[in-house]
Amino acid sequence: MPVQLQHVFQNLISNAIQYRGQNSPQIRISAEGDPDDAAKIRFAVADNGIGIHPDVHEQVFEIFHRLNPDGDVEGTGIGLGFCKQVIERHDGRIWVESEEGAGATFCFTLPRAH
Repeated sequence: MPVQLQHVFQNLISNAIQYRGQNSPQIRISAEGDPDDAAKIRFAVADNGIGIHPDVHEQVFEIFHRLNPDGDVEGTGIGLGFCKQVIERHDGRIWVESEEGAGATFCFTLPRAH
């Protein structure tokens, strides 16, 4: 799990840098108890990038789905799908909170270590 969690963070941070638009990247990482489930920790990776329209929030986690298929930003469309598989395999969930032009916050929960 530690290596997989490292890959999740690497992917989310890399995406925050790639999708920064014209801004200098600002990335905030946090962890706190999940207000909806005391047995879990809620992690968040927030950025000041180009944001994601709410209509496609679920689609960004599909394997090979790219929001910018015209090649503006390099990528394979695998990263967020991989993140979702890892998080769900470890009894967590992942989602994005974002509006176009207003940055994005990728949140995920994982069980607390015993």
